[in-house]
Amino acid sequence: MINRLISELVAYGIDAGLVNLDDKTYTINRLLELFGILEYEETPVTEKRELVDILEDMLVYAHKEGFFEEDTITMKDLFDTKIMGLLTPPPTMVRKTFADLYREDPRKATDYYYDFSQKTNYIRKDRIAKDEKWMTETEFGPIDITINLSKPEKDPRDIAKAGQAKKSGYPSCLLCVENEGYMGHFSHPARQNHRIIPIKLAGEDYFLQYSPYVYYNEHCIILNKKHIPMIIDRAVFRKLLEFVKLFPHYTAGSNADLPIVGGSILSHDHFQGGGYVFAMAKAPYERTFSLKGYEDLNAGIVKWPMSVIRLQGKDIGRIVDAADHILTSWRGYTDEEAFIFSETDGTPHNTITPIARMHGDLFELDLVLRNNITTEESPWGVYHPSADLHHIKKENIGLIEVMGLAVLPARLKQEIAILEEAILQGKDIRADEQIEKHADWVEKWIGHYDITPDNIRGILQDEISKVFVKVLECAGVYKRTEEGQKAFMRFVESL
Repeated sequence: MINRLISELVAYGIDAGLVNLDDKTYTINRLLELFGILEYEETPVTEKRELVDILEDMLVYAHKEGFFEEDTITMKDLFDTKIMGLLTPPPTMVRKTFADLYREDPRKATDYYYDFSQKTNYIRKDRIAKDEKWMTETEFGPIDITINLSKPEKDPRDIAKAGQAKKSGYPSCLLCVENEGYMGHFSHPARQNHRIIPIKLAGEDYFLQYSPYVYYNEHCIILNKKHIPMIIDRAVFRKLLEFVKLFPHYTAGSNADLPIVGGSILSHDHFQGGGYVFAMAKAPYERTFSLKGYEDLNAGIVKWPMSVIRLQGKDIGRIVDAADHILTSWRGYTDEEAFIFSETDGTPHNTITPIARMHGDLFELDLVLRNNITTEESPWGVYHPSADLHHIKKENIGLIEVMGLAVLPARLKQEIAILEEAILQGKDIRADEQIEKHADWVEKWIGHYDITPDNIRGILQDEISKVFVKVLECAGVYKRTEEGQKAFMRFVESL
């Protein structure tokens, strides 16, 4: 059986361009070594199967032969990644191919690299396919929703073993360059099939990789070579704009650099980007203004649930200067009437979530004003989803959500299914502990619809999307009211 599976896997590797014909015997021998096989006879591959099916059969064999004790997701992931690492070309080859294609066309280079990341099973396509996704039209454009099902939940057996395992400080985090080819362990994913692409931004060494969970098309991560904390400063604006100059078909942004409004790994400097056009990118200017000293740039407030200033221009340096002026002003800005405080008791509260993209031949930089102040009434944050929305979204609002894509927890898949049945059968939602948290919300809209088995799913999806818009409005420091917009303009005028 294992002979046949090795023959299948190597044939897959050759077809996928991962294994050169000259390396066929070498790759077979490495797999024989991994499985401890002394005899081998190549089996003709008459039927091409999906990689996930070949690997699953290999895992069944490996578990039966005692290569790993328990067939938990973590143990299986560690072992099948080790298998794929034997088929994955070394970094030098991947980087050379990327560079050669980049000289032809940046899009060809990223197309190759994204395809490569899937063929090596670094991006597990079979899991990504499980994510639930939909789009709903709103006053702010088409809002995207995804229920994240591709990130597997930890098995209690793995959690127990991780707790007993010796702690390691290498790699320092999931984003460090040392993850390339790393074997992994109970509390750190294996990365033998992981390859990263070096790039220069503002004279500093960064690397491009894709997110293994791909929340949207070609969801990439741009990580600093050094394990240093995230910070939003003048240099970040230049780096984001230089990235979209290198890859004009991509967008790039950064989470904010303060807790609560960060929603990311703040310990390692990194950005996120990709090949998806978010609703925010399609949102128009709602009001334009002339920024003193930067009259050559287009500037204005974006029609968006959050508080966004957009800059456009052809000169990166000029946009960086203007953005730095706005950031510096916002860092020290207080408007007690609007409940915006730059700091309290020495703790800073104001920062920015920046997003860069190309708009035709113009560089475009969105600056989303953020504030992380908390109160006794709002311990999660004043500009955080309010308590009545936590049944849908309780987590921090990070970069991806800011741009118009809700990443909702996996629990909602089952809760939606239970809600559908309860609504259709007229059950008491409050009587079911799994969905009672949704009762107040359902009561607000259920009377507006003529509900049938055919439309119930669409209704629930639309109503969830409306909740997400409210979530974004909560995160906006200036509300979309007459009073809120006047306060927004007070800040603009202070610039």
